Amino acid sequence: MRVISMLSFEKDMVKVVFRTLTVLLWLGTSMAETLFANFVFGDSLVEVGNNNYIASLSKADYIPNGIDFGMPTGRYTNGRTIVDILGQELGLKDYTPPYLAPSTGGPLVLRGVNYASGGGGILNETGKIFGGRINLDAQLDNFANTRQYIISRIGVNAAQMLLNEALFSVTIGSNDFINNYLTPVVSALERKLVSPEEFVGTLIPRFRLQLIRLYNMGARRIVVPNVGPIGCIPYQRDINPSAGDNCVALPNHLAQLYNFQLKSLLKDLNIQLKGSTFLYADVYNIVADIIQNFQSYGFNNADSACCYVSGQHGGLIPCGPTSKVCVDRSKYVFWDPYHPSDATNAIIAKRLMDGGLEDISPLNIRALFES
Repeated sequence: MRVISMLSFEKDMVKVVFRTLTVLLWLGTSMAETLFANFVFGDSLVEVGNNNYIASLSKADYIPNGIDFGMPTGRYTNGRTIVDILGQELGLKDYTPPYLAPSTGGPLVLRGVNYASGGGGILNETGKIFGGRINLDAQLDNFANTRQYIISRIGVNAAQMLLNEALFSVTIGSNDFINNYLTPVVSALERKLVSPEEFVGTLIPRFRLQLIRLYNMGARRIVVPNVGPIGCIPYQRDINPSAGDNCVALPNHLAQLYNFQLKSLLKDLNIQLKGSTFLYADVYNIVADIIQNFQSYGFNNADSACCYVSGQHGGLIPCGPTSKVCVDRSKYVFWDPYHPSDATNAIIAKRLMDGGLEDISPLNIRALFES
């Protein structure tokens, strides 16, 4: 019996060593020049099709979305999302697949998964006007399932190594304002009872717990974009015509309040959580610069939707089959009432990859993977 027990133990040890060496070899040959795995959390800015598989009013799996991608996929833009482009820049051969797609399984999962959902937010009640959506807590639950699946395939040690070397991004927060605190009519009473400062004060502690949970599940390299200038999107311009040619003040004020506290939160987490690198991606600054200097970036239009139905800025009705589409999407900052075009996403991604401290801190994404 003792001999059999020893043989069994040796077999188990061989399996563990083999799995670990396999992952080490894979990491050694890939991480020098490419990203090993990409795990994406967030909202419609980075979704790639999860909402296709749930009952939701927030979907983008129909034309003309994806017109420059080849077909509609569930991406809320004419082409690629920011994380699609970042993955390409870091050497991924394929786009990171949506968690809910039936084809997302097997070895594919070891290269990363996208959990993002249109309408999702930090707060569970955010986006309830859409019905189905996957909020950040539920996205983290889904990642926990993925993590266990990875462990079952390659073992605990190899799984931890994979996650330590992977890129994690959490692009969320906009819906907590646009489709929660700022929802027309529905949230009017809340805005009278809860100040902007108080509302932001509910978001940051909740987000802290969610990011710590992600760290505790193995994430170490985590990019967190702030909330962009949401007062400048075509939707906000059209429902607030009194702003004239300017961006709408209140949404941008909310974003700035939140962003200031978010930056402090990420600094604290970098100190508190051993071995972590949280990158603060200043998308607000990048997009505001693009809008203010749009012509120098090659755009002709910085305030209207390329895919439009009605409204002075094309911001009143979501992009859909009845929409008109501008001829040259590369000339528009915005694809639809809410989301950037592929051309804008490419600029944002480039600045997050290689930008200075005014764009992303404490270092850019390329430096993160070269360090």
